[in-house]
Amino acid sequence: MIKAVFLDVDGTLVSFRTHEVPRSAVGALRAAHARGVRLFIATGRTAGDLEPLAGIPYDGVAALNGSCCVASDGRVVSRSPIPRADFERAMRLSDELGFALALELDEGVFVNRMTPSVPELARMVAHPVPEVADLRALFDRGGCCQMCFYLDAETERRVMPELPSLAANRWCPIFTDINVRGVDKATGMLSFAREYGLRADELMAVGDGGNDVPMLRAAGAGVAMGNACGEAVSAADFVTASVDDDGIRKALEHFGVI
Repeated sequence: MIKAVFLDVDGTLVSFRTHEVPRSAVGALRAAHARGVRLFIATGRTAGDLEPLAGIPYDGVAALNGSCCVASDGRVVSRSPIPRADFERAMRLSDELGFALALELDEGVFVNRMTPSVPELARMVAHPVPEVADLRALFDRGGCCQMCFYLDAETERRVMPELPSLAANRWCPIFTDINVRGVDKATGMLSFAREYGLRADELMAVGDGGNDVPMLRAAGAGVAMGNACGEAVSAADFVTASVDDDGIRKALEHFGVI
């Protein structure tokens, strides 16, 4: 029996076409929550960057790919900040190879340089273009759990061996999230499961990108959206319709959640 559902945001709840949550998904999730099923958001975004989800009742957020898990009452369930030495090494690699590096903070996303990929990604997710800022000054304020590298997969393969204690969580061809190695959406999901006394076989996870793969594999029911990448599809127990074709509602119906 499914007692909790963990949902990715971009491409899963929020359409890349409309930049909104389909009404069918909002209605289905409200119905599930009313039946006592806990709802959690599992996203690369920060917990404060969820405006499109205003109509959905959720119990917590596994934000920044599980590196900052916050309950709906503001209680921090788990947190994994990036070490200063890793940040400095990443900044040097950014300077050497010319890719943009960002810090994703509660106040917004800030980059060390502007490259064509920065506004391209902002358009994709309907966000403001990040501001160029002094990232060292921002990092010194403390508490950065996620960096973002604006680079392709080939450049990623050159960069990440230089950062062995960090891991890339990619969901987009031009961009990847960077978190502490061993921390991902699955670890965030399981942190909430422990907090609420839930077993893995009582969890359902829904996603569409490469960074969703760990939680799709770890959940009792892993669901890939119809618009998901091949890696997510391969990791899933069930493939539902796309985000724009009532995929969330159909997945919840398939597993008897509603």
